[in-house]
Amino acid sequence: MSAGTSLGRRLVRAGSLAAALGAWQLLTAYDVELWLRFAQFPTVGEVASALADRVGTAAYWQDLGHSLRRIVTGFLLAAVLGVAAGTAIARSRWAADLLGPLVEVVRPVPAIALVPVAILLLPTNEQGIVFITCAAAFFPVLVSTRHAVRALSPVWEEAVLTMGGGRARVLWSVVLPGALPGVFGGLSVGVGVAWICVISAEMISGEYGVGYRTWQDYTVVDYPGVFVGMATIGALGLLTSTAVEAAGRRVTSWLPHATAGAPVPDAAPPGAPAPRPVPVPEAKAAPDVGTASEAKAAPDAKAVPGEEPAPAAGGHPAAEKESVA
Repeated sequence: MSAGTSLGRRLVRAGSLAAALGAWQLLTAYDVELWLRFAQFPTVGEVASALADRVGTAAYWQDLGHSLRRIVTGFLLAAVLGVAAGTAIARSRWAADLLGPLVEVVRPVPAIALVPVAILLLPTNEQGIVFITCAAAFFPVLVSTRHAVRALSPVWEEAVLTMGGGRARVLWSVVLPGALPGVFGGLSVGVGVAWICVISAEMISGEYGVGYRTWQDYTVVDYPGVFVGMATIGALGLLTSTAVEAAGRRVTSWLPHATAGAPVPDAAPPGAPAPRPVPVPEAKAAPDVGTASEAKAAPDAKAVPGEEPAPAAGGHPAAEKESVA
């Protein structure tokens, strides 16, 4: 991508955000009520002023730190457990029979509905919030990993087995590297779901955090503070999802990238041995059809000294005797 194209895309993105903020300011400043009631909304200027006041306080950064610690802890646990469980279900029939039904039963349950379970099982609210965050991100990672592992081509695994590699070598050299694009797709989805659930958990049973502070502002009818919390959550979600996608691009840098209109060839995972090329036999030249038929019809006869050559095929023997006489 050229520098001009990249700059143009950045300008378009910044322009779309500026247009949304401008529309928000106009609708709230003039108290527009066209079925949607913007009269109760704070203006962009009021939210910006409240944000500037909050940033200068220690409580804002304390809440930020608590939310980030919870999201990082729960998300890392979900990433490790989700990749391990998804790989096991995709590769092992026993794991699929034992874990598959349990996963499909629990997966539709919203993570925020597990708040009573967390309160009953875990001794502190902090551990309960981390548990809910982990449960929210666990299932997207597991499902994406399972599908990515099952979609792998068996060519590379067969190549490793043919060259004497074992199951561990197949797992670390073929399965996990080959499934990385799908795994990071699940991680990108999981981090967004994790933010939704950690904020909800903080609102219900938290003591600190961005979600807890946002709910407190709502209870005291501080609407600019509510929008400050929403903007903070959106910024944190954008940063974490961007970090996950950047890590995915870096880890899967060995993958080929498509150029304009060119197909993307299959890439070997790093560490996997290249399959041996199959020798292609050289094609033999086809004989001349006309020459072969003529050779069958009139085979070459060796000439004998003192004798005349044999008559050509199709000649009449009687006519030849008259001419000799």
